[in-house]
Amino acid sequence: MSGHNKWAGIKHRKAAVDKKKGAAFSKYARMIMSAVKQGGPDPDSNFKLQFAVEKARAVNMPRENIERAIKRGAGDGEGESFEDLVYEGYGPGGVAFRVDALTDNRNRTAPEMRSIFESHGGRMGTAGSVARLFTALAVFRVPAAGLSEDRVMEIAVDGGADDFALEGDSWVLKAPAPGFVGVRDALVRAKLTPSSAGIEQVPNMTTAVNDEETARKLIALHDELDENDDVQNVWMNADISDAIIAKLNA
Repeated sequence: MSGHNKWAGIKHRKAAVDKKKGAAFSKYARMIMSAVKQGGPDPDSNFKLQFAVEKARAVNMPRENIERAIKRGAGDGEGESFEDLVYEGYGPGGVAFRVDALTDNRNRTAPEMRSIFESHGGRMGTAGSVARLFTALAVFRVPAAGLSEDRVMEIAVDGGADDFALEGDSWVLKAPAPGFVGVRDALVRAKLTPSSAGIEQVPNMTTAVNDEETARKLIALHDELDENDDVQNVWMNADISDAIIAKLNA
């Protein structure tokens, strides 16, 4: 898992910059509308909506924008029909990619995904071709300063987390995806604020990347996929070496 964890560090630093982009509001508005259409407008009984709202708040999306998206999803005013799709493929070095998309036109999105993969030396896969390589988990990263292992264990047990580990300067707690709310509430009770929290597609196995050129190509592919308006999340199972990570972080 070390490759995933190191890549996650780069990804979350990039996410801090992406928060400034107005495109994030559009993506999370779509996510909220889709969640409402699937499970109703009450966050207390709709986990997917609750998670979407939390993600929107994390990028400082105004409350009125969130409320407007919920109303649109519920059919109050003009609404759009979105569907959740997963695109799978492989990048340079045989690294597996999973792309979570939310689109109002799959006939537009699929060719765009294929074009992006091919332009970076990758290829689209068939449905299910990389699904076995990832598992959806609720993942929380909490600054480790002042937190003992015993205290983190107490929080993990309280929140129903299956696993916790010290990774760099953060404690990372993991639980099955439906356990997101339980771990979040346990952290709130402990008066701790995670540096990141979300549902992540965590690799079950990784692909070693030992040269800088391949790593740069993979990140370029990741970034172009991520910048597509229809894409919600991009996951890859690259295990990039420490030496290359240091160069990429420089």
